[in-house]
Formats: sequence, C-alpha cells, structure tokens
Amino acid sequence: MILRSLLTEHNPFNSTDEIKQWIKRCNEEVSVSIKQIPFAEMEKWYAKEDGSLHHESGKFFSINGIDVNAEYERKLHWRQPIIFQPEVGYLGILTKEIDGVLYFLMQAKIEPGNVNCVQISPTLQATKSNYCRVHEGKSPNYLEYFVNAKPHEIILDQLQSEQGARFLRKRNRNIIIKVDKDVPLLPDYKWMTLGQLKSLMRCDNLVNMDTRTVLSGLKISDFVSPLDSFEGMSDFGKDMMLSSKTNHSLISTQGHLSWLTSLKSKYDIIVEKCPIIGMEGWQKTDTEISRPDGKYFKVIGVNVKIENREVKSWCQPLIQPMQQGLCAYIIKKINGVYHFLVQAKMECGNFDILELAPTVQCLTGNVYGSDAKPPFADYVLNARPEQIIFDTLQSEEGGRFFREQNRNLIVEADENFDMNLPERYTWMTLRQIYKFLRFNNYLNIQSRSLISTLNYK
Repeated sequence: MILRSLLTEHNPFNSTDEIKQWIKRCNEEVSVSIKQIPFAEMEKWYAKEDGSLHHESGKFFSINGIDVNAEYERKLHWRQPIIFQPEVGYLGILTKEIDGVLYFLMQAKIEPGNVNCVQISPTLQATKSNYCRVHEGKSPNYLEYFVNAKPHEIILDQLQSEQGARFLRKRNRNIIIKVDKDVPLLPDYKWMTLGQLKSLMRCDNLVNMDTRTVLSGLKISDFVSPLDSFEGMSDFGKDMMLSSKTNHSLISTQGHLSWLTSLKSKYDIIVEKCPIIGMEGWQKTDTEISRPDGKYFKVIGVNVKIENREVKSWCQPLIQPMQQGLCAYIIKKINGVYHFLVQAKMECGNFDILELAPTVQCLTGNVYGSDAKPPFADYVLNARPEQIIFDTLQSEEGGRFFREQNRNLIVEADENFDMNLPERYTWMTLRQIYKFLRFNNYLNIQSRSLISTLNYK
C-alpha cells in the first residue's frame, strides 16, 4: 500500500501540476503582512533585565542567552542567543487508503518566516501552546484524529529533535496515522500520494521542513512484501531499496554504536544560561540581537498578519540567518551497496552531545573564501553534473526562522574518492541509518530532511 503510493503519481483528486498551481494560487491570493518592529512594540512579549525575550503567558517559547564550553577536536567557547521551547509539539500526517493507494492529507500552510509564504505542510503542525489554545484562537484542524489515535492506526510515532544550533533541546512528536472512516476535506487541504510528495520535493521551497522530517521516518522496505511489484521503480530506487534491506555493510551496526559511544565519551559540552545584555560577540538594540561582524544570524521582532490562521494577527521574535546554508550527503557504492557518508556533529542544543548529520552541514560563509572549510565541502560544491542526484533549495521552519533556506544536495562519489575518513565520519547503509532513525535524538533534522527526499521513481 505504501509502496504503491510511493510509485504512484497519478492522482484522480489532483495532479502534481494542479498541486503546484494550487500552492502558487494560494501565495497569490492570501493576504500576508510581515513587518519588522522594535522589541518593545511586540504585543504580549516583554524583555527581562538580562535581555531575554518572553511571552506574557509563560508559554510558546523564549529567546535566552547561553554560554557554551566544548571539547570538540579542540577547546571551544562561545555565547549566543537560542530558542528555548520545552514543549513537545505535534507534526502529524493523516492518511487514508483509497482504491488500494495510500493518500496523505496535506495542508497549504502559511508561516511568517517562509520564503514564499505558503508551503505544503503536515495535516497537523502545532505546538502544545497552539493546541491548548493559549493564543485564544481556534483549535487546529484534525487535532482530534491524532489525540484519539488507536494503536492499530499508527504507522509512525517518534520524538525527533529540531535544529541543534538554534533550539535548546527541542523535540517534536512526528506521527503518521491511517484512518478508515471518512475524513472531511477542509479548505486549504488536499490528498496526495507519497510519489507526488517526493516529486514536489524536487521543487525549491515547496514542501516544508516539518513535512520532510515526518516522512523521513518511513522506511519503505518495511512495507514491501514478496508479492509486491517494483514496476515503475528506477534503477536508483532499486539500489536504495537494496541499501535499506541488506545486511551487507562496510561496518556493522554494533561497530557504529561503538564509534558513536567512543566519540560521546571523548567530546564534551557544557551549556549554561547567561544574560543577553553584555553577551560577548553580540549586541542588543531596540530592533535586533545581532553580531557586529554580521555573522551567523540575528534575532528580530515582527508583527504578523495572516488572514487564514487560527489567530490572524500576532507579534513574535524570529531568527533571521545572515547566510544561506549547505546540507549534503555523499553516497558511494561499496561492494555493490550504496553507503552514505555520515558525520557525528556537535551542536549546542543537542540532547546528547552528538547527532548524526549529513556529510556536509554548514553556512556558506564557512565554505566560500574560508581557510577552514568543513571536510568534503569542496568535493560537494565541485561535483560534476552527472554526480548530482538531488539539488534543491529547502526552507527551514518558518514559524521560528525568517526566510532561512539551505541548499540540499545528494552527490555520488566517483571511483577515486578517498576512503580514508576523519575520525567523526563513517559509512552507513540506508538500513543502518533507519535503525538509528527509529530512536530519539540520533539523526539530526538536516539529515532527516535529506533522507526524506530520496526518490524511488
């Protein structure tokens, strides 16, 4: 059923082109106003004496300062603002089988920080403060299906981390449920096949980050029976299927666990709260918290007016990046099986020091014109066209980040690629990646986003 949905792009409800036109039309028709304002003018928000920003309800999220000391290849110390949001939110997709094909109920949702306002989002995308109606707005659509989901209806249910460089130990519940009863189709929602969603991910800034992280948890080979036909699957898709099923790998899963445990024992990070006012390397003005050197990101305040949200007008802080990001996996066939080059990456907001990240994950300012480029960045950026399997711009979460996007790449290594790796890097099959993905806080969100884009057609 899931395999058939993956290999199906024909949709009697709406074609892929119709979905693209729908999102385009939504962007043209919706009334959206995002205006930067001074922090003091953000209604229902206030600044403490230390400069941190808080909502008057004590809910939603806050912007705090942190002091970081790390042992990570060398001693590191820095301070920065970070989003503190201890709530666990819902990222949920509702599915239903129609004529033997599993359809996914997707939403055209506006977030204030989206590059293009409206993107394809999960059925349910809500913080605890949202669905508990702290904002005094309407309850999120379809919430009851997820709150009341029976065990037999659940296809996927995981707690997964958010961006470790921007959130302090933040997680969301990623859940996919399948229902048999009729589901009312509300405005701003459409049924899509998994094959359509994979195709739409090849378009810049169309499928939002929350959709990608939820779909990343679907290990397709778990839903394949011996009777299933792979007709319509590309050679690359068959190779990915093999990589997700095979026990033949360069390094055993136990070997990877030992490697990661050893690194977590070797490296260390201590994160403590500190005042934003007077924070080394940062300055706070009436309108932003930023660095004098213009690096990394800044915090701004905005007034938001969106006509079709649960609450039509509100104020909030947003994180605005100063540079575009780069996230890339290098893959290589080893003994006939595709392996992914994975790194163990430390970020200050991680729950457990290190998470598994793509081969390259950095800001472009750390690549172009830098003497300290991340390993393999040059290889990815200089890849020949025939090596590039996937290449799009993908937005980060628009509810907290203002027009942040990363270039997402999957690049196939050539036969001359050096197999000698730095200490924090290893080769994993897709099956091994999915083993780690089943558990909390192993694969970071950038890695999951790339895994979700793998297309089998």
